[in-house]
Amino acid sequence: QVQLVESGGGLVQAGDSLTLSCAASGRSFIGSPMGWFRQAPGKRREFVAGINWNGGSTTYADSVKGRFTISRDNAKNAVYLQCGSLQPEDTAVYYCAARVRVGIDIALTAPEYDYWGQGTQVTVSS
Repeated sequence: QVQLVESGGGLVQAGDSLTLSCAASGRSFIGSPMGWFRQAPGKRREFVAGINWNGGSTTYADSVKGRFTISRDNAKNAVYLQCGSLQPEDTAVYYCAARVRVGIDIALTAPEYDYWGQGTQVTVSS
């Protein structure tokens, strides 16, 4: 059984910060690109950030560049998203995802990922 579990979401005010965590179990993802996506009510699920297998390469959506930082700790089989300067438009359910296909780098669309967490809610008030 493979499981990804997100945590760290909550209700914050504009300008505040949160750190989201994703804990993986059931298999190792040390060789897998990982990503964070988010989905707001009435919106499509969108890519937020991605990180390659060893953390040496990262990619961010334009909307979060300079504010969010993705990182990973392969020894803990975990990935993190530091969310700074949060704004109301960041309100969404945030999902952790893993891509397990060998030799593939960061992917930018949801269908390219193989495993997903249940999501954690981030709500930012004005």
